[in-house]
Amino acid sequence: MAFLHQFLQILRRAPACLVTIESTVGSTPREVGAWMAVFEDQVLGTIGGGHVEFAAMAHARTRLLGPKTLPNETLRYALGPSLGQCCGGVMHLRFENLSAQDAELADLQKRLSPALEPLALFGGGHVGHALVRVLAPLPFAITWIDSRDGIFPDPAPESVVCEHSEPVHGAVPQLASGSRVLIMSFSHAEDLDIVAACLTRHRTAADLPFIGLIGSATKWATFRSRLRRRGFSAEELQHVTCPIGVPGILGKQPEVIAVAVAAQLLQQLNAGFEGKSEV
Repeated sequence: MAFLHQFLQILRRAPACLVTIESTVGSTPREVGAWMAVFEDQVLGTIGGGHVEFAAMAHARTRLLGPKTLPNETLRYALGPSLGQCCGGVMHLRFENLSAQDAELADLQKRLSPALEPLALFGGGHVGHALVRVLAPLPFAITWIDSRDGIFPDPAPESVVCEHSEPVHGAVPQLASGSRVLIMSFSHAEDLDIVAACLTRHRTAADLPFIGLIGSATKWATFRSRLRRRGFSAEELQHVTCPIGVPGILGKQPEVIAVAVAAQLLQQLNAGFEGKSEV
């Protein structure tokens, strides 16, 4: 959202040509809907880089020199030898001249706004802060929750909503449906209550696709025993992921953990997705 805000701010001062990927065939460097804004003296965003992007930028700037009422057009770019790229796919790029008046259109803002997945992060410690820094530019709408005062940065990143909750697990019933949950409070007792609240919600709504708990296998063994005593079945406990983060990343620094967890969340988003393309 911050990126879109920057684009609209500049558009209010100078015209731009918006280049959007309208459709693709085969392997391409970016997905349908990706866009870049070409101004006379700068470019925001990317449609994949390489020669196809340079060619699109050149055409966009040619359009900026033309009539203000130039109609929209869609051009086909084959990612082969003629463009010095070997992806083998085809991109259809839409070129759209925009002016300061367009910056106020709700339709344009809605069309360019990224689709964000809800994510609840419990805990404002070192790993929590590192995670927010990593996740803020990614496609997540983050609700950051802690029971303590003075924990959150001021200001928080634009895509992050900070909430104080006492008790902290009291926030679980109000989470957006479809939220992925990360649990890493300052207290193991709080962590246990949050996990229990998530599992209770899962019993009735089954709308939390990922419940992740920071900690070791030993911590999870202890939690598993305590949760069983609270009445949760072995099958229900399988909905909790602990430890969190993609395997094979061994560092324990907050920033390293944050990258590993962010990668795991992206894997979750892409699970079952076909047609992901690479250069």
